[in-house]
Parts: sequence; structure tokens; C-alpha cells
Amino acid sequence: MALYNNYNGNPKIRYFRNGIIILILLLFAIATLFPIYFMIVSSFGDPVQAGAMSYTLWPTKFTLASYKFFFAYSEYSYRWLLNSLIVAASVMVFNVIFATLAGYAFSKIKFKGRSILFAVLLCAMMIPYQVTQVPLYILIVNVFHIQNTYGALILPGLVTVYNIFLAKQFMSSIPTEIIECAKVEGCNQLQIFVKIIIPLSKTVMAVMAILTFMDSWNTFFWPFLVTNTMDMQTIQVGLKNFRFANTTYFSPMMAGATISALPMFILFFSLQKYFLEGVTVGAVKG
Repeated sequence: MALYNNYNGNPKIRYFRNGIIILILLLFAIATLFPIYFMIVSSFGDPVQAGAMSYTLWPTKFTLASYKFFFAYSEYSYRWLLNSLIVAASVMVFNVIFATLAGYAFSKIKFKGRSILFAVLLCAMMIPYQVTQVPLYILIVNVFHIQNTYGALILPGLVTVYNIFLAKQFMSSIPTEIIECAKVEGCNQLQIFVKIIIPLSKTVMAVMAILTFMDSWNTFFWPFLVTNTMDMQTIQVGLKNFRFANTTYFSPMMAGATISALPMFILFFSLQKYFLEGVTVGAVKG
């Protein structure tokens, strides 16, 4: 104990330890931010130089030519952004609604088989995303015949098990006495949900909205599978059109990637207060 106190009481050792921790965190921060920096810097490069595959950490000149090239390259550039916005916004809204309803049912409504059904959902959450793509593709193409439509892009993501789990865990912390008092006052389940549960669950709903929108906006594999025309592609799939067999329009591709990342930055920084509150919910009692 004396050795421990001497170790922590020595200013030189404490400063050295803190310096090592700061250095490690700084290295992690640089490793995390470097791809974003490279994407933004590369987007200001010359499209001609990018066609020659000249990758540099600092372009020889800054120009907006790659951004102009991105929008002038194809008539569908704006459509890709619109498709991504429609799909991501729809998936986000449906997930927040359905996951909140399911979370309330699993946490506060007692019904037969509730524990078994929730366990089955948890098991489904363990299945890798790629494993479900084949049966989903067969359903969309061969059963429902809605390939290359907004329905094909939106339906598989209407609700996720992770959001249900997140909502259920959060709502389990809401005191049951509040709901019992509402029932005594004559409120039915819908009134309890709308007037009590939703106002108390704004934090977790904001977290679900942020995570779901970001995941849907950045998804590449599923839109790539179910779209076969350029007018129905999302921005992530549309960026592949800048790559050819013998060359890649690197700077215009990075310009498109930068544009596609802007909604993520805007959404996160505008709702970061709710996101941080949602992450720390339950960390401190009392």
C-alpha cells in the first residue's frame, strides 16, 4: 500500500503516465480521423490527375473541379442523393416507431411467451447480416416481385432487432408505478404509450434515429443487390460508377463520398447531446 501511495504521489511518474495515455489516445484519434482527412483533401484534387491514379496526401492544387465533375458526370447524381435520403429517412422513421412499440410491449406488457419470443429475437441478432441476404433477395425478387423499387430498398430494414433490444432495455428502467397510476386514472395502453412512454423515451428514440439513419445511408451491399438501373441507385452504389477497368476517377469519387458524408456529420452534431445522453443512460444511479 505504501509503495502504491508513493507511486501515485510522485508527480514525475504521474505526469509520465498521463503523457503515455494522452499519446496513445492521440495515435488512436489520428488513425480514426486520417481516412476522413484523406477523403476531404483528395476531393479537392484535379479529376485528370485522379484519372492517372496519382494518390497524394496533399494535392498540388485545390480546386472544385472534382465536385463539378461529380454532378456533371451523370444526370443521376442528384437522384442518387435523393434516393439515399428517401430510403434512410423512411427506414429511420419506421424503425423508431416499430422498435418503440415493440420495446414497450416487451418491457411493460405481460403476455404469454414474452420471454421466449424475446430470446428468439436475441438469437436472430447474433446471425450475421450477410447470411440473411440470400433469403431476403429471393423474397424480394421471386415472391414479391418488387426489385429495383423503393419498397425493395426499404422493406428489409423496417425494424431491426438491435433497436427493439435498445428500446426494451431503456423502457425497463421506467418505473412501473407511473404506468399503474395512469391505469388507475383510466388511461388505456395507447394513451399510456403516447402520453407517458414516448415523452420519457425521447433520448433512446434520438439514439435509434441517429444510428439507423447512418446505417441505412451508408449501406452498400443490399442496394447493390436489388437495384439494376442507375436511377434507383443510392449514393453509395452510384459512386462505383466512377471506377472503370483501366482507370478510376478518384477525386470525383472522393468528392461524392464527401458530399454523402455531410448528412452524417450534420445529423450527428445536431443531435449529439441526445446521443451522448443515450450512451450514458443507466451508467449512474440515483
